[in-house]
Amino acid sequence: MTTFLSNRDIYTSVVCGIVPQARERLWIATADIKDMYVDSGGRDMVPFLEILDGMVKRGVEVRLIHAKDPGPNWRDDFDRYPTLWTAMERMLCPRVHFKCIIVDGVKAYFGSANLTGAGMGAKSEKKRNFENGVLTDDPALVEPLVGQFDSVWRGAFCRDCGRSALGFASAIPSRCSALTSFGGYATSATILWYRLSG
Repeated sequence: MTTFLSNRDIYTSVVCGIVPQARERLWIATADIKDMYVDSGGRDMVPFLEILDGMVKRGVEVRLIHAKDPGPNWRDDFDRYPTLWTAMERMLCPRVHFKCIIVDGVKAYFGSANLTGAGMGAKSEKKRNFENGVLTDDPALVEPLVGQFDSVWRGAFCRDCGRSALGFASAIPSRCSALTSFGGYATSATILWYRLSG
C-alpha cells in the first residue's frame, strides 16, 4: 500500500507507526537533525534518541545519515545514551538532502520532512512545518530508495566528490572505527564520516 502523508500524519504513521515496528534495520537519512520528543507508551514525551537507544539494545541496526551537525539539544541528549555511541552507525555527508526512513528494507517513508520535531510533525499544530511525503511498502519504490541510501552509505560517490577539496573523509564506513570527536560529542567505534579540520 502507498499512502500520501502530510503534517501530523507523518508523526503518527512514521515516527509512532513504522519506526517501532523495525525488527532488523532502521535506516534514516535527513539533511537537518534536531532534538525531537515523542510519545512513549503513555509516559511523558521522551527524546527520539531514547527510542533509538531501546531499538539498538534489542539488536536493531540503526543507521543515520545527516548533512550537518546536530543541534546542541540533540548532542546533549545523545550524551545521555552511551549505547548509541557505539551501536548507532552514523555518517555525515553535506551533499545529502533526501529524507527517508526505511524499516527492515520493506517499508519506507520519503518526503520533505527533516528529522526534527517541526519537520516530522511532533510539535503542536501552530509550530510544526507544512510537510508531505509518501509511506509505502511497494518494492518498486522501496528498493530504489534502499539502493540510494546504500550507495551513499558505502561511499560510492566519495572518490569523485566535488567537495573532496574541502577535506571530507573518503574512507569507506566499514574501515572507520577510531574514536572521533564530532560536533562537541564523542563517538566511539561508530561508522562516521566527518569533515576534517584545516
